[in-house]
Amino acid sequence: MKKMQAKTIKGNSTEEIRKALEESMLDGFTPTIAIIFISIKQDRKAIADLFHQNGIDILGATSSGEFINGHQSEGETAIMLLALPKEDYCILFEDLNERNLVDAATKMAKAALQKFEKPSFILCSTSLTEDGNILEGETLIRSIEKVVGPQSSIFGGMAGDDISFTGTYVFTSHQSTKQGMAALILNEDKISLHGMAISGWKPIGVFRTITKSEDNLIYTIDDKPALEMYLRFLGSDVSPGGDQIQFFESLGNHYPFQIERENRDPLMCNPIGYNKEKGALICESNVQQGSRFRFSTPPDFNIKETVVEKAKALKGNQDADALLIFSCAGRLAALGPMAQQENEELQQVWNVPMAGFYTYGEFGRCVNGKHEFHSTTNSWVALKEK
Repeated sequence: MKKMQAKTIKGNSTEEIRKALEESMLDGFTPTIAIIFISIKQDRKAIADLFHQNGIDILGATSSGEFINGHQSEGETAIMLLALPKEDYCILFEDLNERNLVDAATKMAKAALQKFEKPSFILCSTSLTEDGNILEGETLIRSIEKVVGPQSSIFGGMAGDDISFTGTYVFTSHQSTKQGMAALILNEDKISLHGMAISGWKPIGVFRTITKSEDNLIYTIDDKPALEMYLRFLGSDVSPGGDQIQFFESLGNHYPFQIERENRDPLMCNPIGYNKEKGALICESNVQQGSRFRFSTPPDFNIKETVVEKAKALKGNQDADALLIFSCAGRLAALGPMAQQENEELQQVWNVPMAGFYTYGEFGRCVNGKHEFHSTTNSWVALKEK
């Protein structure tokens, strides 16, 4: 069987993407799928129309930074182009629009099973709306897994919005939503997926308890103001005269909490801001009151090395045709240039075309083999036509 073909393109305008697409096809390459990671600053509809006019199906998500081999940007567009037989994949889309997330996710999963006996998911969802509603990633992945079973591969990420927190979007050729999900469903009898979601962060110190929280806001830790406890961990001045909020906002990076989960890997949860009106830390995902957690070690070179070495171990003697990376936006803030180095070194492990984006939450298989919803994590997946 002919090997899956993959190419990546990038651009800072619809016209640049048009030219890049045309150049990619000069050698006879005929893509059937475009996986698009795009800034909210770009014209999503115009770019979607461009690919539709060329008969190319679309899975798209807005980003908080996007990248392909050797290039990382913020405010642009990065695209993975795949040439696959139409019978080996389909695109599914669900707009919540007042619907229950469980019902919508269940419908998507059942549709995938109707299409393929062994479906796998490249899943993109929205994360937050302009009015602050957050899509529950944990509910989404558990609802899908309940239908398709734990053996089905699920990798992907939650859309971003250039860290503006004004609203995220996912889209296909004809549909777009600010609250919902879209997925590239692959026939795993024909296309294998090998991947891993891993943070690389190590826990440190004693367990703490989130004593008051609401959705993604943490008010108190061990019955003390959450911001104060967080800054104490960072070794900052928390005296009454110190401007704690200004110090927090000047950090430029945040250290994730590792929230305990029974018989599962910890949930990495990153503080991404501070709500002054409510006096609460803002996290990337909802946090259950009463949860126990440990702080993480400061970001260092070992975090990147752990991710890359685990990838090398999983790869072994296997090869691939394409690589997708879903890396947390909080990871970029914390690791700085090391985040891009991590992505580039993952690409070098597999030595195939790579594309990805910085997300507001990640989906993927842990080291222990279980699928989870993640935060502050790098979730990567290599695709190979059998």
